Amino acid sequence: MKRFLIIAALVVLIAVVGWLALERYSQERDNASNSAWTEAEVTRRDISSSIRATGIIKPMVGAEVRVGSRVSGVVTRLHTNVGDEVSPGQLLAELDSTELQARLDQAVAALERSRAELELAGSELRRKKQLSQSGVVSPTDLELAENAFRVAELRVEEAEANVEYAQTQLGYAQISAPIAGVVASVSTQEGETVTASFTTPTFVTIMDLDRLELRAHVDETDIGRVSQGQRAQFTVDTYPETDFEGTVTSIYPDAVIESTVVNYITIISIGDRQGKTLRPEMTANVTLFLETREDVLTVPRKAIRRDQGSYVVMVVHDGTLEEREVRIGWRDNNFTEIVKGLEEGETVAIGTP
Repeated sequence: MKRFLIIAALVVLIAVVGWLALERYSQERDNASNSAWTEAEVTRRDISSSIRATGIIKPMVGAEVRVGSRVSGVVTRLHTNVGDEVSPGQLLAELDSTELQARLDQAVAALERSRAELELAGSELRRKKQLSQSGVVSPTDLELAENAFRVAELRVEEAEANVEYAQTQLGYAQISAPIAGVVASVSTQEGETVTASFTTPTFVTIMDLDRLELRAHVDETDIGRVSQGQRAQFTVDTYPETDFEGTVTSIYPDAVIESTVVNYITIISIGDRQGKTLRPEMTANVTLFLETREDVLTVPRKAIRRDQGSYVVMVVHDGTLEEREVRIGWRDNNFTEIVKGLEEGETVAIGTP
């Protein structure tokens, strides 16, 4: 009997010690859990939504021009190099114009001959008109003289057109800049022979660095919220501390698909460059600013989590947590708008397990 009482006492003692250890562990776990989250108040504020994207700086349409020759010949002089600034009409290159000048001289000589023939035909027509009045020349001879004069007039017009054409061809031997800009590349050298046939040989590529635009690649999930006139801001790796301003001008209708990722090209005009030089093919980090919602209920973004397709927050009541479903609206980098589910002044937990 004594041995049985001793065993029973040991069992009770072990049970009490186990219960005390379990209570202590539970309390420590609750304390650790409580210390793992912080509190934030539901407040009203202005919230702006934005979209992040990457982009590339490109020349506008017409800002990059490939200047070539419309006639064949030998390049005798190049008057520019890569990096030179040029103005409209500035001479870039010259071709050997000996043959073209000879053709012009031939055309001018043909014109002088045609004018002489016209003068002769005119004199003959006037003489036959006088004789016709006296009845010496028949009407048929007079008609032939009038036709000869008309043919001589047409030959003069043809010769004048040939002279104008030869002058135009001679002018093509001098290659001039069609726009202002910077020489981006030179594709020929002095002494080379160029042939203008089906394609125009390129001599020089000119780029107007004042006419650049930003092409941002916006994800398909965000493109529906982008529209013309929206404000944009971007930085480039060359000037990481400078925020350049821009405006959305257009959106390409066709998608760009790379590695199953669908993006849409959004064209952004570049505003004040703040004294910095932007160049084509620079990569940019772009922020597109959407509309601003004023005086709306907000909570920190970290306070919201997804649960089976719904958004929930943990509301704090006297040190305890209550899970509550909410409906959200706009979001920025730090806060999320609460459309339904919370009241101003309530407290939510951040960082709950």
